[in-house]
Amino acid sequence: MLRSGSSTPRALASAVRRASTASSSSLPAVVFIDGVRIPFQPSGTAYNDLMAYDLQRLALKGLIKKTSLEPSVVDYVMCGTVLQEVKTANIAREASIAAGFRDTTPSHTVTQACISANQAICTGASLIKAGQFDVVVAGGVETFSDVPIRYQRPLRKALIAAPKVKSGLPGYLKLLKGLKLKDLAPEAPAIANFATGEVMGHNADRLADRFGISRADQDAFALRSHHGAAKAHAAGLYADEIVPVAGNALEGGIRGESTLEKLSTLKPAFVKPYGTVTAANSSYLTDGASACLIMSEEKAKALGYRPKSYLRDYLFVSQDPFEELLLGPAYGVYKLLKKTGLTLKDIDVIEFHEAFAAQVLANLAALDSDKFAKEKLGGMDKVGPMPMDKFNVHGGSLSIGHPFGATGTRLVTTASNRLIREGGRFALVAACADGGIGHAALIERYP
Repeated sequence: MLRSGSSTPRALASAVRRASTASSSSLPAVVFIDGVRIPFQPSGTAYNDLMAYDLQRLALKGLIKKTSLEPSVVDYVMCGTVLQEVKTANIAREASIAAGFRDTTPSHTVTQACISANQAICTGASLIKAGQFDVVVAGGVETFSDVPIRYQRPLRKALIAAPKVKSGLPGYLKLLKGLKLKDLAPEAPAIANFATGEVMGHNADRLADRFGISRADQDAFALRSHHGAAKAHAAGLYADEIVPVAGNALEGGIRGESTLEKLSTLKPAFVKPYGTVTAANSSYLTDGASACLIMSEEKAKALGYRPKSYLRDYLFVSQDPFEELLLGPAYGVYKLLKKTGLTLKDIDVIEFHEAFAAQVLANLAALDSDKFAKEKLGGMDKVGPMPMDKFNVHGGSLSIGHPFGATGTRLVTTASNRLIREGGRFALVAACADGGIGHAALIERYP
C-alpha cells in the first residue's frame, strides 16, 4: 500500500523498474541477508589492547553465528580499512581465516577512506551481478588505539640502508651524518587530505560558512544524534545488530545525558577562534568492526535464507577535494534519485553518515538549494527539504562512532532493519569520504 504523499502506482512501478537491474535484465538480484557490528567504542578504551585484525575477526565470527552461516558456501570475503597495519596489510585475508573461513576462500582488502565498507559491499554486489560469485561476505574495521607510527623519512632511509653497511662503525656513523634532532621524532599518521594538507574539520567549517550553518544548528543536530542513539539502545533497537564483546553490547561514545548548554561551552576545534565545528559536533576517533552477508537471490533461496533487503542500486561520485571535500552525499543522492526516477517522497528510511554536524547539514542544504542544483548539477531540479522524521532517527556516527572502515556496513544494516521494523519499502544510504568522494545507495525491503 502506498503511503500518503507517495508517487502514483504507475510512476512508482516505473521507478522500481529503473531502480532494479534485476527486473530489467538477466543479471542476478543481490540480496542483503544480515549484518552485524561489534560495539563501536571510543579509541583508547575497550579495545585498547586489540589489533584491528582482532576486531574484524570478532565481527566475522559474530556474523557466522548470527546467520548460521556455513563458511564453505562463501565465495569471497572483502573488508575495508584505512589505517593499515603492515603486519596484516590484507586484513580481510588474515581475519577471515582466523574467524573460521576456509583458506581456499579468496579475500581482499579495500580502502576508500570513510566509505571503505560501502565499497566492499558494492564491489561484492557487482561481482554477484556479474555472475562471478553467489555468496560474498563484506565488512570493515578500524582502530585508532593502535595506529602505525613511523620514523621520519631521513631516519627511515638510514635504517633501510644500514644492513648494506660493510665498514662497521664508520659506515654507520656516515649514515647518521646529516640527521637532525627533529628527524628522530616519531611520525604519527595525520587525518588530513594528502593533496590539500587540510583536515576534514577545516572543510566542515568552510561548508558551514558557505551554507550558513550556525553553531547552534550544529550543536542541536549533534544532540539529536546522541539522544536518538541513547533511546535506541535503551529500547533494544540495536540488539539485533550488535555482537557483544566480553558480554558488553553498549557503545561507549553515546552521550544521552548531553544538553545544549554543555555543548555550547566547547571551543572551536579547527578554525580558531571563530570556527563553529567543535569536538562535540564532530564524530570522534572510534574503534570497531562490522560484517554482512550478501547473496544472489537465487542462492539465498537455495540455502533457505530469508533476506532482509535488496541492494537495488548504488553509485560513487567525486568532486573538488578542497572546496567540496565532504559534499559527496549531495552529489550522490542527486544522481541516484535521477537515475532511479524516485523522489524523497518515495523514500521511507534515510541513513546518512555523520562525519560532522556541519557536513550533514551542509549536504541537506545543498539538496534543497536551487542555486546549487543550477550551478553544480547542470540545471537539475533540487531534491528538496529532507524529511527529518525519516532521517537518522536512531542516531548516527556523531554518537555511535565512526570507525572509518566499518561505518558503511552499519548504515546498510540499520537501514535494512528499519525498513522491516517500520514497514517501509525504500531506504536511502549516503556517505562522504576524504578525497572529495561520496556514495549513495538504494535499498528495498524484501517482500
